[in-house]
Amino acid sequence: MRVITGSLRGRKLKALEGEETRPTTDKIKGTIFSIIQFDIPYTRVLDLYAGSGQLGIEALSRGANSAVFVERARDAVGIIKENVKACNLGDKSKIITTDAINYLKMAASGREKFDIILMDPPYEEGLTEKSLELCEPVMSDRCIVVCEHEAKLVLPEKFAGLRLRKRYSCGKKTALSVFIKDDGEAESDEQ
Repeated sequence: MRVITGSLRGRKLKALEGEETRPTTDKIKGTIFSIIQFDIPYTRVLDLYAGSGQLGIEALSRGANSAVFVERARDAVGIIKENVKACNLGDKSKIITTDAINYLKMAASGREKFDIILMDPPYEEGLTEKSLELCEPVMSDRCIVVCEHEAKLVLPEKFAGLRLRKRYSCGKKTALSVFIKDDGEAESDEQ
């Protein structure tokens, strides 16, 4: 696993051994960052279900100002800390050890807003929908939410203050759904 491009291009990242986390493949990570590449500079990023922290680190490598990594598994949090330290991103990173749903509920009452929310929840546990339902209070006006999920999951085009911008198929097992704040205007497309 490595950083694909940006200031940290080629930097190797550690991943947790075993089945507790499911790292995003380089191919899917490349797709995610091709979709949002022009939206990244000078943003605040929230990496939910962070695993190794690779998505947030990739965003920082590509010019994001800061990233908050949320992960509940203590072993994975240790890996995120190692990766952040190895990339010298401590001053741009905040690592929170908690469940993503709890974090979103807690953060909703605060003032922290994010421009990009990246999430890769465990498949088939209903966490994708639950997480998306709680995103609106932490979204900036220009926020983009990128959600990696199982291919068979079809998310509604509009719900909880979000509007589907586009859905991308990434093979037989995985899909990406990209959401923005629902302003009541344009329609989404599907690929």
